[in-house]
Amino acid sequence: MATLNGPVLEVAREREPPEGKPPEGKPPEGKQSYALNIVATGVIVALLYWARIVFITATLAIIIALILEPFVGLLVRIRLPRGLASLVVCAVALLALYFTGLGAYGQISSVAGEVPAFKENLATFVESVSDRIQSVEDAGARFLVPARRQPVPPPNAGNSKKTRRAQLPQGPLPAIPPGAPPGAIPEVRIHSDPITDYLYAQLGTLYQFALMASFVPLLVYFMLSWRDHLYKSFLYFFDGADRNTAARSLQGIAGMARAFVVGNFMIGVMLASVSSALFAVIHLQYPFLIGALSGFLSLVPYAGIFLATLPPLLAALATGAPSATLLLGVTFAVGLHLIAMNVLYPVVVGARVHLNPLVVTISLMFFGFLWDAAGLVLAIPITAGLKAVCDNVAGLKNYGRILGD
Repeated sequence: MATLNGPVLEVAREREPPEGKPPEGKPPEGKQSYALNIVATGVIVALLYWARIVFITATLAIIIALILEPFVGLLVRIRLPRGLASLVVCAVALLALYFTGLGAYGQISSVAGEVPAFKENLATFVESVSDRIQSVEDAGARFLVPARRQPVPPPNAGNSKKTRRAQLPQGPLPAIPPGAPPGAIPEVRIHSDPITDYLYAQLGTLYQFALMASFVPLLVYFMLSWRDHLYKSFLYFFDGADRNTAARSLQGIAGMARAFVVGNFMIGVMLASVSSALFAVIHLQYPFLIGALSGFLSLVPYAGIFLATLPPLLAALATGAPSATLLLGVTFAVGLHLIAMNVLYPVVVGARVHLNPLVVTISLMFFGFLWDAAGLVLAIPITAGLKAVCDNVAGLKNYGRILGD
């Protein structure tokens, strides 16, 4: 066998890349993988934004299926076929949603009929608070500024908004400006409602959401009835020991996601029921609507204690309720939130899923930017599901530790 020697050996050595360095014209393998990961992440984010209606619908269907799965499993244990059990559970859920919507519609209709009174009560409250602040400022000015240096107020100058409002000219404003020639056409002003204008502007988006929402019951039914088939088909992607690992990981992910979603839903229902009953006892108007809003807003991480007090606070102020009713409503909302987060949450949800505050805040910002209001609602369940995936996949456990508390 011929050997290389002399000039041929030197040329061959020159063509070989130095030890530890990649060939010329090719990036290092690590940098190339990082670049591919960045490009893939950008493509995923763009796809989530472009097809957000589809992803929102699918995510909502998955969450509802996780909530209804225990009821389907209960019917399957009593020898009911899974397809029929899924149909029965979905039908009962739709009926419950229908009657809940009827109750909420009645409450909202009553609220809409009293909007003028609400505005007047709120304006009176804000005006009284402004007058008190103005009186405090005047007292501080008289105390700090000597009497000889105090500016003399002009005649007929009132300190309160009521006095200033009384000085304004009453009656309808002239339609034709002064100095206009005879026969001038009066100016016509069209007063638009901002809510109506916003709904007209968002009509196309609302139609798309309504169209996709009609698919949610079908998706939920198929996810429940075809659960076993989907589970087995997913395991066929793996062979040997990897299949057992995938099965254990899938069960762990489903258990964690169900514990988080179902646990939060159960706590929200309990808080809404107890809040509605307590608000009815203290004679707060619209207790069903206010209690439901306060109960479910209480589940918002870190801001729930403040958001839970907004519905009873606004309701008491808008309806002109006594101070004792306002104080009791806010106290009940805060107390229920503290009991839920410190007693019910560890028992119902447990220590299976924990997210640190930084990750929660970033996820709310990220999904709120991508999917608007729906993203704010779905951000926490999606992040909890991602953490469950990372905790059960060996190569992603470090990311799970970053997401955890």
